[in-house]
Amino acid sequence: MTTPDPDGSSLTEGDTTRRLIVAERFGVEVPTFQGEGPSCGHPALFIRLSRCNLTCTRCDTKYTWDWSRFDPRKESTKQTVADLVAWATSSPVELVVITGGEPLLQQARLVPLVEQLLAAGKRVEFETNGTIAPVPGLVVDGVRFNVSPKLSSFGMDEAKSVVPAALEAFVTSGRAAFKFVASSAADLDRISELTDTHRLAPLWVMPEGTTAEAITATTRVLADTVAARRWHFTTRLHVLAFADARGR
Repeated sequence: MTTPDPDGSSLTEGDTTRRLIVAERFGVEVPTFQGEGPSCGHPALFIRLSRCNLTCTRCDTKYTWDWSRFDPRKESTKQTVADLVAWATSSPVELVVITGGEPLLQQARLVPLVEQLLAAGKRVEFETNGTIAPVPGLVVDGVRFNVSPKLSSFGMDEAKSVVPAALEAFVTSGRAAFKFVASSAADLDRISELTDTHRLAPLWVMPEGTTAEAITATTRVLADTVAARRWHFTTRLHVLAFADARGR
């Protein structure tokens, strides 16, 4: 599988000699938390990889893929596994979150990174859109997947953003939690349909919003129904705490 890349390179699965294309890494120099999902509130380090296979209109990290607005040469660097491991192990924080973009576009090159992070005593969470099944080398003890399929209301055609075979792989792995962004009661109905069809569990719902005010308002729209369905509910702690600043 080869994904064209606007900087003249390609993302070729199986090419383990190339560097990872990184948008940013943070949490060592200025401490932060995992802001969403099952580990919300846990101290965390973040490695945000560049590039994505979706083009969601409501995406809040468009600097990882939208080259009509951002320059990929300014928004990303190529870093070796050794560079990233040295950076992560300079901190006592245990949790390393690998996010994007869509990190599993580069998963062949992520296997050695994950192996070395685990050997150093870290645990790893992937934030993924759930369209690409993980390779066996990532489905190991110490690794969890926060799988966030994108609804049509998020500005993405579900024919592209909901991939049954990939979702089945995450369900079968036993290492995934499923997290949906929602903003309305209609979104919750659609989430219910998808979770029933694809047997997605455990399930987390997260209110959409990039400001504290928006998250609070959407939380109040969703909370009663989420509670009645006995789903997990997560906020976006980094937005509440740091006003959605990059690198926090």
